[in-house]
Amino acid sequence: MSDQPQKDELVIAGQSYGSRLLVGTGKYKDLQETGEAITASGAEIVTVAVRRTNIGQNPDEPNLLDVVSPDKYTILPNTAGCYSADDAVRTCRLARELLDGHDLVKLEVLGDQKTLYPNIVETLSAAETLVKDGFKVMVYTNDDPIVAKRLEEIGCVAVMPLGSLIGSGLGIVNPHNIRLIMEEAQVPIIVDAGVGTASDAAVAMEMGCAGVLMNTAIAAAQKPVLMASAMRKAVEAGREAYLAGRMPRRAYASASSPTSGLIN
Repeated sequence: MSDQPQKDELVIAGQSYGSRLLVGTGKYKDLQETGEAITASGAEIVTVAVRRTNIGQNPDEPNLLDVVSPDKYTILPNTAGCYSADDAVRTCRLARELLDGHDLVKLEVLGDQKTLYPNIVETLSAAETLVKDGFKVMVYTNDDPIVAKRLEEIGCVAVMPLGSLIGSGLGIVNPHNIRLIMEEAQVPIIVDAGVGTASDAAVAMEMGCAGVLMNTAIAAAQKPVLMASAMRKAVEAGREAYLAGRMPRRAYASASSPTSGLIN
């Protein structure tokens, strides 16, 4: 057991987490299913779209925090649905008020409704404002290594390039670019968007990503709670495979058993 990973934790903004799977809370049929899926995922960081989900701003409506307790999970407010830096900053400040000064946020500023691709100009502007305002910013971005490095230089605590378009389920279509981002990064690189099934999550982790964030891949599955369990195992397996170091690829066969000293 000597080669088992010891205390291999994800560290974000100085906080350690045992799980490298981060999950969202949207698109489930009801709050009960949301809670059951999150429990099955083993996630410790749960992201919440402040503009779409009630976390206390509407006292007469069901509150997500009743099934996803801040006492058990790190709540990660996100700016989904924002198309400008001003809207994103305003949303983060609202979340901070609702969550008693909570300063860890997920920033995403979208470019259009068809692709939900990030608007990088607005993202950079919002990141600069939020960091100066004392927020710890985890940022959704494209797969441009130059942009990713700039976001790190601004002070973002994690950079989250897309694997493919949000909600597409296409998997990791840009592994080379993500590897380039990881080569230069001094903060966690977390794949955000595009995962469709467990093998996609394993691929991201085998590449060396610090974690994977997903929502639709679980919530839109035929059996979301079972898929959440599968994603948990895939992230764990992919991480262990990365730490173990895969065998080299070879052009020709290599016998599993010795070819010398055979019994005649």
